[in-house]
Order: sequence, then structure tokens, then C-alpha cells
Amino acid sequence: MFVRISGTRTDASILHADLDAFFASVEQRDNPTLQGRPVIVGGGVVLAASYEAKAMGVRTAMGGRQALALCPDAVVVEPRFKAYTRASHDVFEVFRDTTPLVEGLSIDEAFLDVGGLRRVSGEPAQIAARLRAAVLERVGLKITVGVARTKFLAKVASGVAKPDGLLVVEPDRELEFLHPLPVQRLWGVGPKTTAKLHALGVTTVGQVAGLDEATLLTALGQGSGRHLHALAHNHDPRAVQVGKRRGSIGSQHAMGRGQHSLAEIDAIVIALVERVGGRMRKAGREGRTVMLRLRFDDFTRASRSHTLARPTAQTPVILEAVRDLVATARPLIRDRGGLTLLGIAVGNLDDEDGQLELPFGARSAPVRDAALDTAMDGIRERFGAASLTRGVLVGREQRAAMPILPD
Repeated sequence: MFVRISGTRTDASILHADLDAFFASVEQRDNPTLQGRPVIVGGGVVLAASYEAKAMGVRTAMGGRQALALCPDAVVVEPRFKAYTRASHDVFEVFRDTTPLVEGLSIDEAFLDVGGLRRVSGEPAQIAARLRAAVLERVGLKITVGVARTKFLAKVASGVAKPDGLLVVEPDRELEFLHPLPVQRLWGVGPKTTAKLHALGVTTVGQVAGLDEATLLTALGQGSGRHLHALAHNHDPRAVQVGKRRGSIGSQHAMGRGQHSLAEIDAIVIALVERVGGRMRKAGREGRTVMLRLRFDDFTRASRSHTLARPTAQTPVILEAVRDLVATARPLIRDRGGLTLLGIAVGNLDDEDGQLELPFGARSAPVRDAALDTAMDGIRERFGAASLTRGVLVGREQRAAMPILPD
């Protein structure tokens, strides 16, 4: 069950709080010798970079060799996901001490609704300033906060204010702030949509707002066209949602540049499916839509999905579906060259109370498979995640799972 705070607000009282260079900042906090120095988290592929490294051109998901070529003085550290999870927990405690209306987006960012706190806590800008001070004092990390009337604009404001900033966008200057920004600031605008908009001579949000909706629908399709037309005018009625369960559960694996054999890709798929299936069963969730996401050496992306006849959380069923998706994407993998990231997710999850109605007599997976998964989950829970693995994964490097918000 979750709480949605509804109603169109007239004041800037939604906060978007986003930790700065989270993983790298935790490393600099815990090791004072790294403070002020360029830090790269992850060796083969960059998982995170400090702002000192970003200033040299280092970016997330970049190959380690390329990153060191750009920033030879960088200190490369192995990720410590337990430390990041602890830090996230501590930061979210600060969030919830600020307001009970917190919507977590990831382990390092959240929306906070402070619209009803004026009498006890002051104006939203004052609350945001105290929030930033509390995170620094109690957790030792810097955080950027954007404040606006809508969730969309609050997130844009925090992005503009980074790093270590606070930006309030008052209602009477929303479009004055928004319209000069590049189109990439709009949610959902990636490289492909940017190219389409640039082909129309559109480079700023204001120019998007100047187009009629029909033109955007023709150029981008109905879904994207309506979405961007609304955001360009700051039309975003979404409220802060407290306790909403995630709509999908997934995991991804960053791969070094170069060619990867089918056997290597399949081993990565197996490891990801094991991880995702375990998370789903632990959360008591089942889902029907299996998704595959790929990123290539040239930073282009591709995705495939398949909807199962019945909801499931069982590893064999999900694995079969993902393998089928990989098979359909094999020509693309061959033609595009290097595969640098492979991710899977299961969406179309059950309803809020964790129960999903199945047709009479239907099962999400054979009883034998379900019993085996349950037994394996029990062993891993008792003796650790590395205590039990599939034979095909023995001897292969098993990277720690990226930390995520609890379901």
C-alpha cells in the first residue's frame, strides 16, 4: 500500500535531493587521502567518478583504459557496495526526519514533499538548506537539492545546481528558468530524440514548447510527443508517492570493451537471472514482462521484451525467456561490435499487496522449479550469496550486486 499526495500545488514545495557523485564521495569520505583527488570506482568499467575525475572527461560506463588515458592521475578503487548501502540508509533517515512524505527514486536520490510543514519547519527553501546541512553533518556527504512546484522541475533544478548546490524555482519564473535549457534536460530525451529534435532545428526546451503538439507527435510518436509537449510547458501533475513498490526488478552487468563469446554472454545472463529471481522471491513479487537491455561500444542502446503467459519469479522460466531475447538480438550484437553492458529486468509486477491473481489452475512455474529455487535461496540466505552457484559460473568473476532501494 502507498500514499499519494494529490492536488495541484501553487507553491514550490517539492524537493529533489540528489547525492553528489555518490559512490566516489563515499570513498573520499572514508579515506581522507582521496579528498580533492580524482577518484574512479571500478576498474574495467567506470561505475562512478568523483567531480575531479569528471572534470577530466571521465564518465560512468566508460572503459577503464579510456578513463585513465583521460585522467592518468586518477585513483582507481574497487566498489564497496555495503558501504554505499549503509550511507544510503543513513541519508534516507535524514530525509524521513525532515518529512514523512519521501519517495525514493534510487539509493542516492528522492523526492520530498514539504508543502505542509511551514508552521513547524519554515519555508521550503529553509527546509532544503537544513536538509543539506544535516546530511553533511550526520552522514558526511554533500547533497544537491532542487525545489520547485512539480517533480519534473525540481529534478531539473537539482541537475542545474550540481554539485553541492541549492536551487529554488519560484512559480512565477518557472518557464523563464526552464525554456533556455537544452532539450536534453527533458526527461526521456536521449541521443536519438535529441537528434530528431535537432533535425527540426530545435535545441532548447523553449523551442520545444513553441512547437504545436501535432508536430511533435509526427516527429516523435504519440507517447514521446505528448510527454515532451507537457514537460516543455511544465505540466506535471504527478504527486510524491510514499511507499510505492517498484514497477520492475532488474540487474545489469558492465562489460569491458571488445568482443565477447556467446558462452561468456550466456554466463552473464545466468548470473543476472539468478540475482533478479532471488530479489523477486525475497520481495514476494511475480511478473510477466521480461526485458533485455544492451549497450554497445559506440554508446548506442537496444532493448527487447517478451510477455509471458503467466506471472513468475522462478529462475528457469525467466532464464528461458532472456535466452530467447538474446537469440533475437544476436545479429545486432554481431553487427554493432563490442557489447559493453547487458541488463535484464522483469516488469508488469503484481499489485501493491504482493498478491497477483492467477487464472484458476495456473502456476507461475512448475512446483519442482519453485521448490528448487526456494531451497537455493535458503542456502544463500544462511551461508552467503557466494555459497551456492551454478556450475557454468564456477571460476568466473562474480561482481557484487549494485545496491538498490528496498522494495
